[in-house]
Amino acid sequence: MKRSRMPALFGLPAISIFLIVTLFCSSGDKGLLGASGESPLRNGDKVADAVKVQETFRTIYEINSHKVVYISTEQTVKLQQNPFFNDPFFRQFFGNPGQGRPRTQKRTGLGTGFVLSEDGYICTNHHVVAGVDKVKVKVDTITYDAVVVGSDERTDLALLKIKPKEKLEPVFLGDSNTVQVGDWAIAIGNPFGLDRTFTVGVVSAVGRRDLDLMGGSQTHIQTDASINPGNSGGPLLNVYGEVIGINRMIYSQTGGNIGIGFAIPINTAKAVLDQLKQHKKIKRGYIGVQIVPLTEEYAKELGLKSNDGALVGQVVDGSPAEKGGVQVGDVILRVNDIKLKDFGDLVEQVEKTVIGKTIKIVVWRNKSKVSLFITIGERP
Repeated sequence: MKRSRMPALFGLPAISIFLIVTLFCSSGDKGLLGASGESPLRNGDKVADAVKVQETFRTIYEINSHKVVYISTEQTVKLQQNPFFNDPFFRQFFGNPGQGRPRTQKRTGLGTGFVLSEDGYICTNHHVVAGVDKVKVKVDTITYDAVVVGSDERTDLALLKIKPKEKLEPVFLGDSNTVQVGDWAIAIGNPFGLDRTFTVGVVSAVGRRDLDLMGGSQTHIQTDASINPGNSGGPLLNVYGEVIGINRMIYSQTGGNIGIGFAIPINTAKAVLDQLKQHKKIKRGYIGVQIVPLTEEYAKELGLKSNDGALVGQVVDGSPAEKGGVQVGDVILRVNDIKLKDFGDLVEQVEKTVIGKTIKIVVWRNKSKVSLFITIGERP
């Protein structure tokens, strides 16, 4: 009598398949990969503080992600005609292919911005929107046409306006004067078009100057939070989720982030944005003095303990400074309650003061302090 044989499955005897299935079934929830159970760190106190920080970062993102906007721009530029088309020999045989048709090209750009008001005012960088034909702002999933209310090249700030379908949620503004090295620094933006990217670092330095050719008076916050092309105009936040700066530029030889980024302090931006909203341009303060370098040696001759301050080398005739009693050789030490480190501090304080407002300055003259009052004029 013939013995019955179990059919083969995929080339293997059925008994082998049965054993393999049994092994899988008997393994339970353990599986074949990874350790069983949870990491011992989940129930310990060693990472409790780190988890709290992580939760804070998540909350900051939840609060601000829908307040950060995606900015896209379009610009039509004229292209120069290829000199080859002007060659008589070429035109003799081929004519002039470009004759009567101006050669143009559309260029697109992108950047970041953030909501300043419920009715649709948006902050971004000047260089994001400078010279473009169209600006569009994407808030969450809705894209709006934007109008450039005003733009200032010197501070690299621009104010946009959209007409939202419903009230927007503006960001919380912090105080950049309280920012210190070592503080948390958080950037949200659209690097390389990657919408609402969240990066974290620290404040690496404050009061950075001489980063470009815009006069050297504007200070910047330096951070190692990752900032890349497309982040321009986005917010730099503190650990409270408040905007302390507007991301502006990076130091890089490759075009990518190397951990050195710079942001415009929000206190500087407030004054500029208010003027752009009211006047669509910036009216800068002016007192009418020319400053010369104050060396340590000369400071000692004057009886000063350091070379902090701004040495007046010339006073413009009829200027607010002359009317206020400033003299050549005075060293301006303070503007209101602000102690001056150098001429940049003087320029910054004067430029951001409302025109027509009177300020108190303290000067060093004849080895003693003298208080003077100057009414700020408008820079010619």
